[in-house]
Amino acid sequence: MRDTPRLGIGIGWRPEIADTVEGLAGVDWVEAVAENVCPGHLPESLLRLRERGVTVVPHGVSLGLGGADRPDPRKLADLAERAEALGSPLVTEHIAFVRAGGGRTASPVLEAGHLLPVPRTRDALRVLCENVRIAQDALPVPLAVENIAALISWPDEELSEGRFLAELVERTGVRLLIDVANLHTNHVNRGEDPARALDELPVEAIAYVHVAGGVERDGVWHDTHAHPVTRPVLDVLAELRARIAPPGVLLERDDDFPPAAELAGELAMIRDTLAGPAGPTGPTGSVGTAVPLSAAPTNPARPSAGGGGTGHGDDNDSDVEIDMDVDSGAEFGEGVGAGDGDGDGGAVRDRLALGQTALLSALVAGAPVPAGFDSGRLGVQSRALVSKRAGVIAKVAPELPEILGDGFRPAFVSYATNRPMRAGYRRDALDFAEHLLIADEPGDPVARRRLTLWWRERAGARPPGRAARLVHAARAALTGR
Repeated sequence: MRDTPRLGIGIGWRPEIADTVEGLAGVDWVEAVAENVCPGHLPESLLRLRERGVTVVPHGVSLGLGGADRPDPRKLADLAERAEALGSPLVTEHIAFVRAGGGRTASPVLEAGHLLPVPRTRDALRVLCENVRIAQDALPVPLAVENIAALISWPDEELSEGRFLAELVERTGVRLLIDVANLHTNHVNRGEDPARALDELPVEAIAYVHVAGGVERDGVWHDTHAHPVTRPVLDVLAELRARIAPPGVLLERDDDFPPAAELAGELAMIRDTLAGPAGPTGPTGSVGTAVPLSAAPTNPARPSAGGGGTGHGDDNDSDVEIDMDVDSGAEFGEGVGAGDGDGDGGAVRDRLALGQTALLSALVAGAPVPAGFDSGRLGVQSRALVSKRAGVIAKVAPELPEILGDGFRPAFVSYATNRPMRAGYRRDALDFAEHLLIADEPGDPVARRRLTLWWRERAGARPPGRAARLVHAARAALTGR
């Protein structure tokens, strides 16, 4: 049985600030986006940090543990490989879905390019628990899952955020990565009380904490990770600190990176916030004090079919009262927990798949807003997804904004609205370039020639000719696109 590792104060490692992170004083550990790290060619900066004794934790963003389908074995193997290559004491992912559609809905697979909220329902919890167990079995180190920020709420939710997380921990023994900035985001956008969430969730299951900045526009909080940490977010951190001394706290920054002095100042504010006394539920001592997680083995035992267990051992030391359904034993002995997805469990996954596909279709493919959702908020989220796609494309294919100049963003927004990604951002960049070339864009012949050469070098095919452009024009006339 393993205890939660003592991490201390950390910062998100990103290639753009690698040198800055290495030079910051008092950084005990870093977190790296798992999908951006190649195990066979680890960045020199991460290798130097490891040589200094700095812990590196891989943070996954693409598993989609809250999705209707079981986790992709290849993605799990990749995450495990990164944990082993980095010598990490744990790995982390999100309670979110990132894609929908496919075989369960007889529709194309849709990629969100973003973390989207899981409905807090009994059905979604059943699926999430099974997906978490699958991930736990596939990983060589403990897993911690993160609460996400959301602009939108699902209709007919049955559980608060805190209760949803508490039941997830109770049934799987998974650790939690609590993002206090996301709790603040959900307070502004969804009217949820961060203090209530902290009261309801099992704080002793916390592996570490995220702190990040954002900005409010027109009454909507955007969790940008590109702005300074605000006082309300630090106040939520103080609320958490009053309950427990977290084993680790990490500052996240993903864009618009400030000078090193500003990052150091934000780390200092975090340290000051954590200097307050812990409440009666928390241990004494400074940040970095580990809390034994006897209820969180690497691969917690599953309950037997038809049994009344909740997925944890008898040595669970949680003092959170869980109001279990009377049929909870059958819930995890059959259906989703049975492993093959047939029967009632398959029906649960199918229902979730249909709901998530309808929502994602409205967000990225111009489909009608599903019943019960706020159409205004869905519009905000849809525009935010397009804006994020444009920003990421500008990073993964920097030649495109160089070639297109000021016309890049409006052209991409026009292309991406109602056109979902097919297979990741690099494929999206190629599809965007092909879309422009078929439409005889850009108008400047020099720019069009440069774009053609760029596309040809990466697509390995001839650029679209006159026949393809005619077909595109006919299709546009028929579809209105």
